[in-house]
Amino acid sequence: MSLFKKQIVIIGGSKASKKQLNAAYETGKEIAKNRYIVVCGGKGGVMEAACRGAKENKGFTIGIIPECDPEDNLDNKYLDIVIPTGINSARNYIVQNSGSVIIMIAGSYGTLSELGFALSRNKKVIALKSTWAKIDKKIIIAKNAKDAVLKAIKYIK
Repeated sequence: MSLFKKQIVIIGGSKASKKQLNAAYETGKEIAKNRYIVVCGGKGGVMEAACRGAKENKGFTIGIIPECDPEDNLDNKYLDIVIPTGINSARNYIVQNSGSVIIMIAGSYGTLSELGFALSRNKKVIALKSTWAKIDKKIIIAKNAKDAVLKAIKYIK
């Protein structure tokens, strides 16, 4: 039996406010505490904060990066597995497709593209501190990191 369960995808910007970064850290922490895997775009900002939260709580992390070489990823040192794609922002499709539930924290146009892909595939999206939260009625709003992760787990089961 595996120590870890299914994957929860975190999408969000490489630039974020302190509140957004703290929400990402707490989300990663909650994911790890519940023995799920964090999957993200592998860069800095929200992605790094979520991975740091997971790693500091004995979690497991996967980053799907836009570069060709895993050694080019200097933004996030909290990744257990780095998947280099060499396809730049086209990797956003792969990121959102890497789990059955997505937690969206902050973000700009890259996050918006991941959100668009996810909604077009009828994926569950939970928004936490996101400017894109009201773009579609299907998006579930979370009050805080613990609420977001509990909602994600509910949809996975």
